[in-house]
Amino acid sequence: MNIAQENEKIQQEMREVARKLLKEKTVDVIIGYSQGTLPLTSSPRFIRKEEEVEELIWNNSCYINLAKYLVPFPTKMVEGKPVKLKVGIISKGCTARAVFLLALERKVDMEDIKIIGISCNGILDRARIKKEMGIAEITDVAVKDNTIYVKSNDTEVELPFQEYLSELCKTCKIKAPPISNSTSQYIVGESQPTTPLEYSFDDLTDYETKPPEEKYEFLKDALKNCIRCYACREICPMCYCNYCFVDQNLPVWFGKTTELADIIIFHMNRALHLAGRCVACGACQNACPMGINLNFINRKLEEIVKRRFNYISGLDLEAIPPMMTYDMNDDQEFMLGEEE
Repeated sequence: MNIAQENEKIQQEMREVARKLLKEKTVDVIIGYSQGTLPLTSSPRFIRKEEEVEELIWNNSCYINLAKYLVPFPTKMVEGKPVKLKVGIISKGCTARAVFLLALERKVDMEDIKIIGISCNGILDRARIKKEMGIAEITDVAVKDNTIYVKSNDTEVELPFQEYLSELCKTCKIKAPPISNSTSQYIVGESQPTTPLEYSFDDLTDYETKPPEEKYEFLKDALKNCIRCYACREICPMCYCNYCFVDQNLPVWFGKTTELADIIIFHMNRALHLAGRCVACGACQNACPMGINLNFINRKLEEIVKRRFNYISGLDLEAIPPMMTYDMNDDQEFMLGEEE
């Protein structure tokens, strides 16, 4: 089955599950995807009626992690008081992982949520495709068979699908919502077991071999074009604070300028806040207007957490994230003078 056929199958099955949930009044609203206003984009779609189900779509530009729209949790007013809605949410693997993490952090109640599972076949690397087209304005993008057809006003370019996938999608092991004893009751549609899964961080090998000076130069080069628009923060499902540390005036944690030093500190701080919490959805990089490789930073933190705590985020509702707990036997080799 080629990619275009897979997309059609995913879309049809997703709509059938959504229609059934609405018909049986299991949920009040379904959060899914609709066609974006620009090529290579999609938009979130909230539907409440069976006849609206046909407006739900799936394609390889559905990069938004829909878990973002669960905080604050959707409500309706009943006799002047807000009442939580029952929500169905279209979920690829990374979306479901974010939902489970939000439940662990007590931002959502799983009793109010149905995970409508789909098996994601990959999200396109928007920045790379735009770079391939240069200054030409992209007017249309379509996936047919296993080829991406990108049109501009002057030309049409054919690109191999697998080559122009997001780098995170190429290494992703969790395509559908992870199912376990703690999550199975909340999932309808596609799912996948979490064991056995073999995790590889071979994509970090080249970086790991660099001396510290070259690592820093790598980071500077990667982040130098950041314009501090905060699109990465705004689209991240795990960035839900009402008042971000970046925006605080007292105390001032660091400068708010576009000087490279301030840019680096912002991204390093944000990455540390996501340690053991990032679900590798890639939404931040896809939202970045400058095409910055933000995934790389979070990927490195993911590797550290896996190595140090043997933890992968959002696989079930029982494993407590390492930043929410501690063990007296945790490695502390980073502590200076520990053996003194």
